[in-house]
Amino acid sequence: MPKAWHIYALGNCVGKTGNIIGSGIFVSPKGVLENAGSVGLALIVWIVTGLITAVGALCYAELGVTIPKSGGDYSYVKDIFGGLAGFLRLWIAVLVIYPTNQAVIALTFANYVLQPIFPTCLPPEIGLRLLAGVCLLLLTWVNCASVRWATRVQDIFTAGKLLALALIIIMGIYFWLEPKNAFEFFQAPEVGRIALAFLQGSFAYGGWNFLNYVTEELVDPYKNLPRAIFISIPLVTFVYVFANVAYVTAMSPEELLASNAVAVTFGEKLLGVMAWIMPISVALSTFGGCFLLAPVKGIFPVSWP
Repeated sequence: MPKAWHIYALGNCVGKTGNIIGSGIFVSPKGVLENAGSVGLALIVWIVTGLITAVGALCYAELGVTIPKSGGDYSYVKDIFGGLAGFLRLWIAVLVIYPTNQAVIALTFANYVLQPIFPTCLPPEIGLRLLAGVCLLLLTWVNCASVRWATRVQDIFTAGKLLALALIIIMGIYFWLEPKNAFEFFQAPEVGRIALAFLQGSFAYGGWNFLNYVTEELVDPYKNLPRAIFISIPLVTFVYVFANVAYVTAMSPEELLASNAVAVTFGEKLLGVMAWIMPISVALSTFGGCFLLAPVKGIFPVSWP
């Protein structure tokens, strides 16, 4: 299959990092803390979830170099279990898994864009849905138009994401977690709720299998695919853990749990009149998280059993 664009080593790392970092780090902290029951246990959940993500990504890297085909899950299920299983996996993903995930990201983007306009109340539901729909339509067009465009836009928004999180981490340095308070439980820990905390955390790490969808576009995947994992997963885990440290040092657990937009509340406490920077930064981060970057020709037609 002729390729109009190749993804090199830097693009591998940027793409993988950009696809993992999205709305999750701005949506999940509240759920993780609520279910973990303490700040210290919540941070442990973020670290362990990062380790689990790294193991999964390394397994996918092995699959990617063993079955060097674009398409990710579809290609692997098809080669191992046959065409019908691959067909079902692909269309379940297209009709159920990806739309719901992208809807959450787009709604988070819309919420953070509209939040500064409605500072004293919740944004109107119709406005959220319309703006989220426009976001999805625009990025669908970019992905369909060109891998080159999608890659470049992804690179730009990945830089924006890291800058937004860097701002959160730097501002959090003004406060610091007191170790004596880290494991003071505000609710009794339960196994079931801790499992829910891991589920919430895993949403923030979603996208770690991104590069396997464009394996044929990668330059030297045998070397660059594992390299992208070894760089991007530790980077994302580091950013997530320290972003959460910043959240819980600037806000009490009660304030964090009461917030509908954690980063906005964080910005209001630390940035004063410049608090508008935070929702805009988060909006850019989530906007870039809507990329699938898998416009591989022929996958859908040939998947029909």
